[in-house]
Amino acid sequence: MSTTRKFAGAALAAALGVTTLSACGGGSPDKSADAESGGPKPKTVTLVSHDSFNVTDTVLKEFEQQSGYTVKVLKSGDAGAALNQEILTKGSPRGDVFFGVDNTLLSRALDNGIFTPYEAKGLAEVKPEYVLDKEHRVTPIDSGDICVNYDKAYFAEKKLAPPQTLDDLIKPEYKNLLVTENAATSSPGLGFLLASVGKYGEEGWKDYWSKLKANGVEVVDGWEQAYNERFSGSAGGKKAKGDRPLVVSYASSPPVEVLYGEPQPAEAPTGVSTGTCFRQVEFAGLLKGAKNEEGGKALLDFLVSKKFQEDMPLQMFVNPVVKDAKLPELFTKHGVVIEKPEDVAPQTIAKNREQWVKTWSSLVVK
Repeated sequence: MSTTRKFAGAALAAALGVTTLSACGGGSPDKSADAESGGPKPKTVTLVSHDSFNVTDTVLKEFEQQSGYTVKVLKSGDAGAALNQEILTKGSPRGDVFFGVDNTLLSRALDNGIFTPYEAKGLAEVKPEYVLDKEHRVTPIDSGDICVNYDKAYFAEKKLAPPQTLDDLIKPEYKNLLVTENAATSSPGLGFLLASVGKYGEEGWKDYWSKLKANGVEVVDGWEQAYNERFSGSAGGKKAKGDRPLVVSYASSPPVEVLYGEPQPAEAPTGVSTGTCFRQVEFAGLLKGAKNEEGGKALLDFLVSKKFQEDMPLQMFVNPVVKDAKLPELFTKHGVVIEKPEDVAPQTIAKNREQWVKTWSSLVVK
């Protein structure tokens, strides 16, 4: 089950026929220390990550030059699968730092003890609401909001106001308009389920989904199918003749539509229903048993540095967590700020996630 955010920017770029930057360090060999001669320390530091990790090459090279470390990025598919591998290899990790565990899986990672505590330099500049582990086994790196997106042209043509809240989605005027991802197989699908849990409580969410099903919600396996095939407002959806003007995606999807539009539009063709959102926070941690612990610490310091934090939005289409990091104009002009996303405590998610998904599946899919 995919239960961690694998952001959609790369997939959206692919649907629009462009490529995103690949984050890979130089290929220089590791210079391991000689036990007898006291030779040089390891100069390669390995970051294990989901496939959506990206960083501008010049930003990464600046870190390498300043630190003396060469960064190797080991992309390992979906973050849930990557985390499973680190749990299985606990104590003998594949790298030095793991990036990509989010608040939906945080308790699982911490309970399995795969991280060594480290308080990153610059952590004091991270917004305190994102510091969910007081023992500093993980460091907050980014945040992103899973939200319903809408096709502006459809609602303008129908002279119908787009829905803005979860309550709106069960109203008759929005019947048969929404497509969402399967909560058992998709990160945004799970996030949307958690938004309903946060809004209606551990009992009320079930009644809400019964009403949403009665109102014609369509469920597909994953984000790619929902956004780039079924959603009428995206570039990919238009090509595929999608007929659903509402889709569960991300608050930063509209800026991506602008960035990769050909020609680039003056205004985003899609909007965000700001009262439907669940916030995901991604973390990185120093892996227990890391071969290059000092390099891993330096890499974590880099990930919360202002340089990296301001590079992230246009590379991974996520928001920085550092207080003074500035968003690019593309985000401030075409994106939205979600003031009050729904929230569920990581401990509550860990305790109930599997049962919630089973119950959701029986209510909505079967």
